[in-house]
Amino acid sequence: MARRLKLDITETAEYLEKSLKQAKSVAHKERLQMLWWLKSGQVSQHQELSHRLGRAPATITRWLFQYRQGGLTQRLAVNTPPGATPKIGGEALAK
Repeated sequence: MARRLKLDITETAEYLEKSLKQAKSVAHKERLQMLWWLKSGQVSQHQELSHRLGRAPATITRWLFQYRQGGLTQRLAVNTPPGATPKIGGEALAK
C-alpha cells in the first residue's frame, strides 16, 4: 500500500488555481498543477502524482523537498545553465 503524502501547502486552492491559469511556461504550469492537486485533495499518493504528471518519482520527491524548503517561490524557480558567452557582441550584434 502506498503511503499518503504529508505536505502543508500554505497557499489556498483558489490562489493556486488562479496562478495555474495565468502561468505562461510549461514548467510553472506542471509545478502549480502538482500543488493544486495536492491542496484540493484530488491526489493523495506520491505514485499517483508521479503517474498523472508523467514524471519520475524521484523528480516528484525533489519538487516536494524544494517546496518544503522554500515555499512557492523556491518551487517555481527554474534554474537554467548560463551557457557560453556570446562570441559576437556590441555593435557587431546590433548590425
